[in-house]
Amino acid sequence: MRNSKQGESAHVVDRRAQSGPDSEALPGSVRLLVGFIAGFISVLIFSSGLIAIFYAAGAPVPFAPWSMAPVPPLGVPQTLSAAFWGGLWGVVYAFIEPSLTARLGRWPGGLAFGAVLPLLVLWFVVFPLKGLPIGAGFTLLGVLQGIALHAAFGLGAAILFGIGLRLVGRRAPFTPARPELR
Repeated sequence: MRNSKQGESAHVVDRRAQSGPDSEALPGSVRLLVGFIAGFISVLIFSSGLIAIFYAAGAPVPFAPWSMAPVPPLGVPQTLSAAFWGGLWGVVYAFIEPSLTARLGRWPGGLAFGAVLPLLVLWFVVFPLKGLPIGAGFTLLGVLQGIALHAAFGLGAAILFGIGLRLVGRRAPFTPARPELR
Protein backbone atom coordinates (compact mmCIF):
# COMPACT_ATOMS: atom_id res chain seq x y z
CA MET A 1 0.00 0.00 0.00
CA ARG A 2 2.86 2.31 0.70
CA ASN A 3 4.15 1.87 -2.83
CA SER A 4 0.70 2.73 -4.15
CA LYS A 5 0.74 6.08 -2.40
CA GLN A 6 4.26 6.79 -3.59
CA GLY A 7 3.23 5.98 -7.15
CA GLU A 8 0.18 8.23 -6.78
CA SER A 9 2.24 11.18 -5.56
CA ALA A 10 4.74 10.63 -8.37
CA HIS A 11 1.80 10.72 -10.78
CA VAL A 12 0.73 14.10 -9.37
CA VAL A 13 4.28 15.42 -9.63
CA ASP A 14 4.44 14.33 -13.28
CA ARG A 15 1.24 16.23 -14.05
CA ARG A 16 2.48 19.32 -12.26
CA ALA A 17 5.57 19.24 -14.43
CA GLN A 18 3.27 19.77 -17.44
CA SER A 19 2.65 23.34 -16.36
CA GLY A 20 6.39 23.99 -16.50
CA PRO A 21 8.77 25.37 -13.91
CA ASP A 22 8.51 28.90 -15.28
CA SER A 23 4.76 29.13 -14.73
CA GLU A 24 5.02 29.03 -10.94
CA ALA A 25 7.77 31.66 -10.89
CA LEU A 26 5.71 34.17 -12.89
CA PRO A 27 3.96 36.99 -11.04
CA GLY A 28 0.22 36.50 -10.59
CA SER A 29 -0.62 39.49 -12.76
CA VAL A 30 1.31 37.97 -15.68
CA ARG A 31 -0.54 34.65 -15.27
CA LEU A 32 -3.86 36.51 -15.25
CA LEU A 33 -2.94 38.49 -18.36
CA VAL A 34 -1.86 35.30 -20.15
CA GLY A 35 -5.16 33.73 -19.03
CA PHE A 36 -7.18 36.63 -20.41
CA ILE A 37 -5.38 36.52 -23.75
CA ALA A 38 -5.71 32.73 -23.94
CA GLY A 39 -9.44 32.87 -23.23
CA PHE A 40 -10.01 35.73 -25.68
CA ILE A 41 -8.18 33.97 -28.52
CA SER A 42 -9.74 30.61 -27.65
CA VAL A 43 -13.20 32.02 -28.34
CA LEU A 44 -12.04 33.44 -31.68
CA ILE A 45 -10.33 30.25 -32.84
CA PHE A 46 -11.72 27.21 -31.02
CA SER A 47 -15.31 28.12 -30.13
CA SER A 48 -16.01 30.13 -33.27
CA GLY A 49 -14.22 27.52 -35.35
CA LEU A 50 -16.52 24.82 -34.00
CA ILE A 51 -19.54 27.05 -34.62
CA ALA A 52 -18.29 27.41 -38.22
CA ILE A 53 -18.07 23.62 -38.55
CA PHE A 54 -21.61 23.21 -37.20
CA TYR A 55 -22.82 26.02 -39.48
CA ALA A 56 -21.15 24.48 -42.57
CA ALA A 57 -22.67 21.09 -41.71
CA GLY A 58 -26.12 22.66 -41.65
CA ALA A 59 -26.66 22.14 -37.92
CA PRO A 60 -28.77 24.83 -36.27
CA VAL A 61 -26.53 27.19 -34.34
CA PRO A 62 -27.59 30.15 -32.21
CA PHE A 63 -25.67 32.59 -34.43
CA ALA A 64 -23.36 32.63 -37.44
CA PRO A 65 -19.66 32.11 -36.85
CA TRP A 66 -17.62 35.26 -36.27
CA SER A 67 -20.78 37.36 -36.25
CA MET A 68 -20.29 41.11 -36.25
CA ALA A 69 -23.93 41.79 -35.38
CA PRO A 70 -24.09 44.38 -32.58
CA VAL A 71 -25.25 43.15 -29.17
CA PRO A 72 -26.87 45.30 -26.50
CA PRO A 73 -26.30 47.29 -24.44
CA LEU A 74 -23.15 48.78 -26.03
CA GLY A 75 -23.53 47.57 -29.62
CA VAL A 76 -20.24 45.66 -29.54
CA PRO A 77 -19.93 43.01 -32.28
CA GLN A 78 -21.13 39.64 -31.01
CA THR A 79 -17.84 37.83 -31.61
CA LEU A 80 -15.82 40.48 -29.78
CA SER A 81 -18.28 40.47 -26.89
CA ALA A 82 -18.01 36.68 -26.63
CA ALA A 83 -14.20 36.91 -26.86
CA PHE A 84 -14.12 39.48 -24.04
CA TRP A 85 -16.19 37.19 -21.81
CA GLY A 86 -13.93 34.32 -22.87
CA GLY A 87 -10.99 36.42 -21.72
CA LEU A 88 -12.60 36.86 -18.31
CA TRP A 89 -13.15 33.11 -18.11
CA GLY A 90 -9.47 32.75 -19.07
CA VAL A 91 -8.61 34.75 -15.95
CA VAL A 92 -10.69 32.33 -13.87
CA TYR A 93 -8.88 29.46 -15.60
CA ALA A 94 -5.50 31.02 -14.76
CA PHE A 95 -6.49 31.02 -11.07
CA ILE A 96 -7.46 27.35 -10.97
CA GLU A 97 -5.11 25.98 -13.64
CA PRO A 98 -2.41 24.75 -11.25
CA SER A 99 -4.80 22.49 -9.35
CA LEU A 100 -6.63 21.37 -12.50
CA THR A 101 -3.37 20.50 -14.24
CA ALA A 102 -2.07 18.71 -11.15
CA ARG A 103 -5.21 16.59 -10.88
CA LEU A 104 -6.17 16.02 -14.52
CA GLY A 105 -3.37 17.21 -16.79
CA ARG A 106 -3.38 20.31 -18.97
CA TRP A 107 -5.72 19.25 -21.79
CA PRO A 108 -8.21 17.20 -19.73
CA GLY A 109 -8.23 19.97 -17.13
CA GLY A 110 -9.04 22.54 -19.80
CA LEU A 111 -11.78 20.36 -21.24
CA ALA A 112 -13.30 19.83 -17.78
CA PHE A 113 -13.09 23.52 -16.94
CA GLY A 114 -14.75 24.65 -20.17
CA ALA A 115 -17.46 21.99 -20.16
CA VAL A 116 -18.45 22.64 -16.55
CA LEU A 117 -17.95 26.07 -14.98
CA PRO A 118 -18.65 28.54 -17.84
CA LEU A 119 -21.46 26.33 -19.15
CA LEU A 120 -23.21 26.10 -15.77
CA VAL A 121 -22.98 29.87 -15.34
CA LEU A 122 -24.43 30.33 -18.84
CA TRP A 123 -27.31 27.96 -18.19
CA PHE A 124 -28.21 29.00 -14.65
CA VAL A 125 -27.21 32.69 -14.50
CA VAL A 126 -26.88 34.29 -17.94
CA PHE A 127 -29.92 32.74 -19.62
CA PRO A 128 -32.31 33.66 -16.77
CA LEU A 129 -30.87 37.19 -16.67
CA LYS A 130 -31.66 37.48 -20.38
CA GLY A 131 -35.21 36.27 -19.80
CA LEU A 132 -34.58 32.83 -21.30
CA PRO A 133 -35.49 29.58 -19.57
CA ILE A 134 -32.79 27.89 -17.50
CA GLY A 135 -30.50 25.99 -19.83
CA ALA A 136 -32.52 27.43 -22.73
CA GLY A 137 -34.99 24.63 -22.11
CA PHE A 138 -32.37 21.87 -22.03
CA THR A 139 -33.07 20.56 -25.51
CA LEU A 140 -30.83 17.65 -26.46
CA LEU A 141 -29.23 19.56 -29.33
CA GLY A 142 -28.72 22.66 -27.18
CA VAL A 143 -27.12 20.68 -24.36
CA LEU A 144 -24.79 18.79 -26.71
CA GLN A 145 -23.81 21.96 -28.59
CA GLY A 146 -23.26 23.82 -25.33
CA ILE A 147 -21.02 21.10 -23.98
CA ALA A 148 -19.08 20.82 -27.26
CA LEU A 149 -18.61 24.58 -27.69
CA HIS A 150 -17.56 25.13 -24.08
CA ALA A 151 -15.28 22.08 -24.06
CA ALA A 152 -13.63 23.45 -27.23
CA PHE A 153 -13.20 26.79 -25.47
CA GLY A 154 -11.65 25.11 -22.41
CA LEU A 155 -9.30 23.00 -24.50
CA GLY A 156 -8.25 26.04 -26.52
CA ALA A 157 -7.74 28.11 -23.39
CA ALA A 158 -5.57 25.36 -21.86
CA ILE A 159 -3.45 25.00 -24.99
CA LEU A 160 -3.03 28.75 -25.48
CA PHE A 161 -2.40 29.32 -21.77
CA GLY A 162 0.39 26.73 -21.82
CA ILE A 163 1.93 28.31 -24.91
CA GLY A 164 1.62 31.77 -23.36
CA LEU A 165 3.31 30.68 -20.13
CA ARG A 166 6.17 29.16 -22.08
CA LEU A 167 6.58 32.31 -24.18
CA VAL A 168 6.48 34.61 -21.17
CA GLY A 169 8.75 32.29 -19.18
CA ARG A 170 11.43 32.46 -21.87
CA ARG A 171 11.79 36.21 -21.63
CA ALA A 172 15.25 37.21 -20.62
CA PRO A 173 15.31 39.26 -17.43
CA PHE A 174 16.04 42.93 -17.91
CA THR A 175 19.69 43.82 -17.42
CA PRO A 176 20.94 47.36 -17.78
CA ALA A 177 23.32 48.10 -20.64
CA ARG A 178 25.96 49.35 -18.25
CA PRO A 179 27.07 46.88 -15.56
CA GLU A 180 27.80 49.67 -13.02
CA LEU A 181 24.07 50.47 -12.90
CA ARG A 182 23.32 47.10 -11.29
